[in-house]
Amino acid sequence: MFEGMPGGFPGGSLDPEQLRRLSEAMGDGSGSLPFDPAMLQQMMQQMQRAFAQAGDGISWDATKRGALHIANQDGKGVTDGQRTDLDQAFALANLWLGEATAISELTETPRAITRGAWVELTLPVWQELAEPVATSIADALIEALRTQSPEEMRPMLEGAGRLIRGIGGQLFAAQFGQVIGRLSLEVISGGDVGVPVMPAGTAAILPQNFADLGRGLEIPDDQLAIYVAARELAHARLFRHAKWLRLQVIAQVTEYARGVDIDVERLEEMASRFDPQNPEELRDALQSGALLPQQSEAQRLALTRLENLLALIEGWVDVVTADATNRMPDLERIAETIRRRRAAGGPAEDALAALVGLQLRPRRLREAAAMWRAVTEAVGVTARDALWDYPDLMPQGEDIDEPSRLIARLEAKARGDEPEPDEMDAALAQLLAEAEGDPGAPDERADRPAEGEVPGDAPDSREDNGEGPEGPRAV
Repeated sequence: MFEGMPGGFPGGSLDPEQLRRLSEAMGDGSGSLPFDPAMLQQMMQQMQRAFAQAGDGISWDATKRGALHIANQDGKGVTDGQRTDLDQAFALANLWLGEATAISELTETPRAITRGAWVELTLPVWQELAEPVATSIADALIEALRTQSPEEMRPMLEGAGRLIRGIGGQLFAAQFGQVIGRLSLEVISGGDVGVPVMPAGTAAILPQNFADLGRGLEIPDDQLAIYVAARELAHARLFRHAKWLRLQVIAQVTEYARGVDIDVERLEEMASRFDPQNPEELRDALQSGALLPQQSEAQRLALTRLENLLALIEGWVDVVTADATNRMPDLERIAETIRRRRAAGGPAEDALAALVGLQLRPRRLREAAAMWRAVTEAVGVTARDALWDYPDLMPQGEDIDEPSRLIARLEAKARGDEPEPDEMDAALAQLLAEAEGDPGAPDERADRPAEGEVPGDAPDSREDNGEGPEGPRAV
């Protein structure tokens, strides 16, 4: 455990013989320290750092440092020419979007940012998404050590759990920083990842990465810039308008991540042959996702809901962007390039999927875009965008599969017709009927006398008592 602590020790290990000699020296009262005091000082500093970073949560300082180190390694900033070109692209795209969507424009000015700025702006959301997995890895590390240790040592490990959790969390946080740093070298805009990692209402493009986007495509840079700006603005507009949408996406991702478990047997196998001088196997296992077992049924359901949600968002953005930029001659080539790039992802996105166990790619993007196109042609822009006003209005996965049902409901609503009752309506009607009384039971109101009628005056009542109109009847 000591050898595996971040930073290591002089010579790569701590000699157990030196610890024995230290114990003997302190036990006989001689006061001599038979090994280098500098080594002891470094050991204590490493322990203090581990204790300081251990706690109920994960310290993300290592994540931020690692990500910024990669993001800022080229030392480039945003030039005045890049900022001017992107400002013009944003202005024109914003003007065209006014004709393609009923959702209002942003109040915050879109901007060009560096890779390092993207890391700073998005890191809080990445931490929120990754923390459940980081916690699972730390818990699995404690469990692996507990099961391998002798019975008499387990109480000591229980007390050292805080330290071990800090070491496991620090290992994951540092690895996660490498992934986010590499991701900053690939993304071209704030909404490029698919999930809302940027602050609400913020639109941004990374000129350092945008410069590589059109290389070899023979597409004018100004057209490419306008299209990317329109997509980024549409994405930011949507999440600013539907404030509940951001929380729903984060909740779906977090629900999936909370179900992530760690393959303890695999971790124990690695621990049995772990070499502190060569930690590459553990690092490779984290990067490849080897410690993450197969998805559970609950995770598969959560992933399906998340994929449908991301596809609805990206499909709407695709349709709105296409309508806003339909004046550009190279629109189809640009749109197809962006779709393929989004579907394929990149090395850093693959690393993120391996580390967290989740791919944030809209697999049903084309089907969702076709649904939004059909809805737009059937009911218009305003009715289409009104579906984002409330969570219960948003289309579902079955609407992607069969848009005609959604269109029929929207057209009936536009005509003022009552919607056709569905299974939910029937179930609600049954509940209301049962609340009023058992429909199969006799109606007690039929046995009550009418208003102004004296009990016993009804013919059937007299007959039941053996009375006729003139008095008691002989039987």
